Amino acid sequence: MDKLVVKGRNRLRGEVTVSGAKNAAVAVIPAAVMAGGVSILENLPCIEDVRNLCATIEKIGGKCTYLDKHTVKIDCSQGVAYQADFEEVQQLRASYYLLGALLARYKQAEVAMPGGCNFGKRPIDLHLKGFRALGAVVTEENGVIKARAEHLKGASIYLDQASVGATINIMLAASMADGVTTIENAAKEPHVVDTANYLNMMGANIKGAGTDVIRIKGVESLKGAQYTIIPDQIEAGTYMIAAAITGGDVLVKNIIPKHMDSLTAKLDEMHVKVDEGDDSIRIIADTPLQAVNVKTMSYPGFPTDLQPQIAALLSVCGGRSVLTENVWDNRYQYIEELRKLGAKVEINGRIAVIDGIDHFTGAEVRATDLRAGAAMILAALAAEGETVIDGVRYIDRGYEDVEYKFQEMGADIRRIKG
Repeated sequence: MDKLVVKGRNRLRGEVTVSGAKNAAVAVIPAAVMAGGVSILENLPCIEDVRNLCATIEKIGGKCTYLDKHTVKIDCSQGVAYQADFEEVQQLRASYYLLGALLARYKQAEVAMPGGCNFGKRPIDLHLKGFRALGAVVTEENGVIKARAEHLKGASIYLDQASVGATINIMLAASMADGVTTIENAAKEPHVVDTANYLNMMGANIKGAGTDVIRIKGVESLKGAQYTIIPDQIEAGTYMIAAAITGGDVLVKNIIPKHMDSLTAKLDEMHVKVDEGDDSIRIIADTPLQAVNVKTMSYPGFPTDLQPQIAALLSVCGGRSVLTENVWDNRYQYIEELRKLGAKVEINGRIAVIDGIDHFTGAEVRATDLRAGAAMILAALAAEGETVIDGVRYIDRGYEDVEYKFQEMGADIRRIKG
């Protein structure tokens, strides 16, 4: 199993280019299954989850051809199987988007229960509630979710919580339902908007994405489209925090600054200098960092996928910070690993109280999930001595060429092949 070895206390300098958004890519790729033609998807991140989704589409009968490292042609014009119940599907959280896509096109879908990172209960009850509201009969048998409908009919659907996954999945299914579907209390994250934009380019009729009410007028068929995935908000945030935690000066390129508002506000509060460009942000951390309080929320609030990374940064800020996780119920599994590096953190339910230390000290740690793995890299970059990070497979799920990008900014980081 691969490991990363990091020698810390180097100030990061220079620039880094952000890849396409993982969370958008893993929704847009399944959406391509709905097209009666060929789609070309550009700016895809070259990561494990994208490769696995493309392999899954090929396994059910579609064709995925890499035109270059970040561009894939997806051809499902000859049809695909409506069953994706094989073992590989269970390794992907985003495989559940195949439910909405296959149900839309074939009015039936059989997809294995999804896997992915394990940091608390991640039920898909709201997804299934939405499918049922559209007229589908949904059952679960031996770890496989089965959905069938003679016809999908538009409906008014209220989400008990603003779930990104449920919003996108219902949007997929409703795109080819009869009549109008209204999703209330919809998630507003950038990748919801990106998926809606792609569907509209395919011929769907979706309005309101990015607000809490989305209206979808169903169409009979969708065509292929050429589409460019948005930049990755979470990767961008990770590199912004990396610059701050190392006292660095880094230009983060190929981003949408508006997507980063919640993070830039907190960095500014910490006394980090933030200079926004049209499609870039420069981070300069040349003064002592101050403790702040952070609460994760649905977009446009502070993203839960940056919670472990900001925890690493708060650990070396002067004073006491309070971090509150409002999205997931068990996203502090990585804290014990952070403590191995010297962090002073007390957990009480969803609240983490963090007392700042002068610096981390190198140790052997592991990535407990994707974003926690990123947090381990950040802490290691700021640590005295050498840190060895196990469980790199989690990091590879969501970060393209992670060690090379850090190396280009001056980090002493290398991979040991397992």
